[in-house]
Amino acid sequence: MQSRRSFIQKISAGIAIPGLVSFNSPTQTSPKSINQSLQGEEFWIELRKKFPLKDSRVYLNNGTFGPSPQAVLDALQNSFEETNTSGEYGHIEPEREKLAAFVGIKTSEISLTHNTTEGINIMCWGLPLKAGDEVIITLHEHVGNALPWLNRAKLQGIILKPFEPKASQAENLDLIKSLVTSKTKVIAIPHITCTTGLVFPIKEISAFARSKGIFTAIDGAHGAGTFDIDLHDLGCDLYASSYHKWVLGPNGTGFLYVREGILEQVQAYQVGAYSDLGWDMYQNPPEFEGYVPTAHRFDYGSQSLPMMKGAVAAADFHEEIGKEKIEIRIRELNQYLFEGLSEMGSRLDILSPEEPESRISMVTFKPKNMDYQEAAGLISKEGFRIRQVPESKLDAIRISAHIYNSKTEIYSFLEAVKKVLG
Repeated sequence: MQSRRSFIQKISAGIAIPGLVSFNSPTQTSPKSINQSLQGEEFWIELRKKFPLKDSRVYLNNGTFGPSPQAVLDALQNSFEETNTSGEYGHIEPEREKLAAFVGIKTSEISLTHNTTEGINIMCWGLPLKAGDEVIITLHEHVGNALPWLNRAKLQGIILKPFEPKASQAENLDLIKSLVTSKTKVIAIPHITCTTGLVFPIKEISAFARSKGIFTAIDGAHGAGTFDIDLHDLGCDLYASSYHKWVLGPNGTGFLYVREGILEQVQAYQVGAYSDLGWDMYQNPPEFEGYVPTAHRFDYGSQSLPMMKGAVAAADFHEEIGKEKIEIRIRELNQYLFEGLSEMGSRLDILSPEEPESRISMVTFKPKNMDYQEAAGLISKEGFRIRQVPESKLDAIRISAHIYNSKTEIYSFLEAVKKVLG
């Protein structure tokens, strides 16, 4: 792998680097298939042509929203046209099967939701808890994981035990173990924090929790589409995620994984068409025969077939490239960015962990001698889409790169940071 220092030296000297060229304008034609014969940066530069994302600025905020490749937009448009010209709306079971396989679970274990927060609310309210039961949670939660648990604590008296994450996977595992008491019923933490991009060792945490009879309810907003993920292997009980971030699918699509062995312990409170085994209002009293024996009970009523077609197209796009290959690339860009920022230690503090296993897709830093909002505004004016992080009292800047980004773009970003911070 080409070192960052060598890469920068070549660019500074004006030496041409194979595969590093200007990205396509949005009007250029994008090839239909992915050319797997290309290697290194050349492969990713060519892949970039499959995204209609404009290159008038460098997009480094995938942690908020992942712009879709053209294949996803085509799938959406084609399905919208087909359903509205034929009137045949159809069902989503073939799409459900595909999306379950994408994360390594059974079709019966996936509920198709609209976003991560919807899935978190289902698992938060569905788990069998009573007043005084303890839930371990972090001080680095996205509002989508914090509020559901805070709401249940307010209304039903469960006890939240928030903690400040440590810098390494081993430390975080030991810390969580130390917080467990006889009253602990749930560990409700993110797979990857939205604040600093810290990766928790969910597999080890889940194994420990299972041995203690504790539920693991994971906010996976940043997990699907980054890792070559297999939820059965990960071992958690529940996992909520979306397709509009790292999977690069449409807004308004997500999923909830409910492990088969705990399905009957998770109460469904919002139900409708396809949630039930049968009902009869003519009986006295009216009869409800119960829930379908799958996680489908949690996604009720009409679903958008075009949106699910778009989500499947995004999953297909990942699999055509190779999920393992995507994970390696995301890690490579993350490390390149981390190393570049590390060289500016006199100007900024990196808040993301140094340990590579505890990072994958995001790096967060805080300027030392400038207000973070001012710095973020100036960096944005240099042509970069980034995210400010006021959450968890960090007052910092977060950078999140995906497969449509290049090392050239990250190098340009690093140069902009140097310019702004002086």
